Amino acid sequence: MMPSFALLSVLVTLGALFSFLSYRVLKLPTTIGTMLLSLFAASALMLFGHTVPRIHESAYRLVSGIDLNEVVLHGMLAFLLFAGALQLDLKQLRNERIAVLSLSIFATALSTIIVGFLFWEGLRLVGIPIDLTQALLFGALISPTDPIAVLEMLQRVGAPPELKIQLAGESLFNDGVGAVIFVALLEAVTSSSARGSFPSPMTFGSLLLVEAGGGIVLGLGLGYLTHRLLCMVDGYRVEVMLTLALAMGGYVLADKLHLSAPLEAVSAGLMVSGTARRITMSPTTRDHLEKFWELIDDIMNVVLFLLLGLQLLIMPLNLSLLTAGLIAIPVVLFARFTSVTAVVKTLAICRQKVTGNVTVLTWGGLRGALAVALALALPADKAGVRNLLLAATYVTVIFSILVQGLTISPLLRRMQARLASVDC
Repeated sequence: MMPSFALLSVLVTLGALFSFLSYRVLKLPTTIGTMLLSLFAASALMLFGHTVPRIHESAYRLVSGIDLNEVVLHGMLAFLLFAGALQLDLKQLRNERIAVLSLSIFATALSTIIVGFLFWEGLRLVGIPIDLTQALLFGALISPTDPIAVLEMLQRVGAPPELKIQLAGESLFNDGVGAVIFVALLEAVTSSSARGSFPSPMTFGSLLLVEAGGGIVLGLGLGYLTHRLLCMVDGYRVEVMLTLALAMGGYVLADKLHLSAPLEAVSAGLMVSGTARRITMSPTTRDHLEKFWELIDDIMNVVLFLLLGLQLLIMPLNLSLLTAGLIAIPVVLFARFTSVTAVVKTLAICRQKVTGNVTVLTWGGLRGALAVALALALPADKAGVRNLLLAATYVTVIFSILVQGLTISPLLRRMQARLASVDC
C-alpha cells in the first residue's frame, strides 16, 4: 500500500490538475468536471490496461488502498458538513425552516420506504431476488440528497436565495438523517439476525431518536462551549483553530459515543455561524474564518469527487449489477418526486410556502459520496448482495451528478423564463 503522505500527494495533485482542466477546458463546475475527468481516466486505464499493465496495476493498488467508507463517513464528512453549516445564512434558513426540516426528515424517510419496496420488486421481476430489509437499506443510503455540486450552477443562473438555502439546508440535514436511518436499520438487521426476529418499531424508533437527538444536543453543546471560548480571545489564528478543533473533535466524540456525527457537525456549525461568527467575531476574524472554511470545502469536494470517479477501477461490474443500477435510477427519481410532492402538498394544506416547484426540487436533489460511503459499510456476504447494492448506488450517483448536475441549470433557466412570461 502506498504511504499515506504519498497517497495524499497523488490525490491532491490529480485533483488540482483536473480542477484546472475543468475550469479552463471543460468550463464546468470543478466538482462535476473533476468526477467526469476521473471517470474518463479510470475508463482509459481499464481499456489500455492490457497494453501497459503496470500502469493499470499501480492505479488499481492506489484506489484499492483507500477505504472510502472510512475516509468519507469518518473523516471528510466532518469538514464538509461543518463548512456547509457555517456558510448558511441563518436568517434565510430560519425563514425556510419548515420546508427544510420537512424535506430533510419526512421526505427522506418516505423516500427510503418507497425506494426499498420498488427496488425489491423491480429486482424480483428480472430474477434478481434480495431480502426486503436489504432493499430498505439501499433506500436509506440512497435517499439523502447531496446538492453541493449543483449549488455553483444555481449561483451562475441567479437562482433565488430561498431555493439555494432550501437545497443546501436540506442536504446538510438529510445527510445526517439518512445516515442515522441507515445505521439504525443496519444495527436492527444485524441484531435481528442474531436473535432471529426483527426489532419492534418502538425499539427501532427509540434507537433512531437517541442517535439523532443525541448528535444534535452534543453539537449544540460543543458549539456553545466554543462560542464562549471565542468570546475570550480576539485573534483570528486562535479562533480559526478553535473552529477546526470543534469540527474534528466533536465529530470524533459523537462517533465514539455512537451518536449521529453528521448531525453533530451540522448543529455545531450552525451554532458557531449563528452566535460566534455573527456576534463575537471582528470583521477581520470573520473574513479569515470564511475564507479558511471555503478553501477547506473546495479542497475536500475536489478530492472527494476525484475518489468517486476513480472507484470505477475497483468496482465489480457484470450484467446483473448493471441491471440493478439501471433499475435503481428511475426508482430513486420516482421516490424523490413522490416524497417531495407529498411534503409540498401537505405544507400547502398547512399554508406553508415551499420555494421552488416539485420538478426543480426533484431534479436538483443529487446523490453523492455519502451514498457510496454508506454502501461500502454494508457487511460482505456470500450471496453478493453487497456488490449488487454498491453497483446500484454507484450507477445512481454517477447519473445524478453528471446528468442531473449538468442539466439543472438549463431546467432552472427555462422555468425562470416561463415565470417571467406569465408575469408579462
